Amino acid sequence: MTADSKPFLRIVRGDPGPEEVAALVAVLTARAGAAAAARDGAAPPPPSRWADRSRLVRTTLASVPRPRGPGAWRASGLPR
Repeated sequence: MTADSKPFLRIVRGDPGPEEVAALVAVLTARAGAAAAARDGAAPPPPSRWADRSRLVRTTLASVPRPRGPGAWRASGLPR
């Protein structure tokens, strides 16, 4: 068996379904990508606005422009 024909992943025990194998491959791919980025010295991407904890700090209503007009109720739930 050469290195090209050798399987990358082999299930040794159990009978996983296709969804379980796909989840495992997704996790391993993400970990390999993170390890490659760490080796290259790339900075991690900035956190999303939803994950930013500073948006939990209360502000006064005068300092934050409030959404107005059609769709304002939808915009009120979005991060600023």
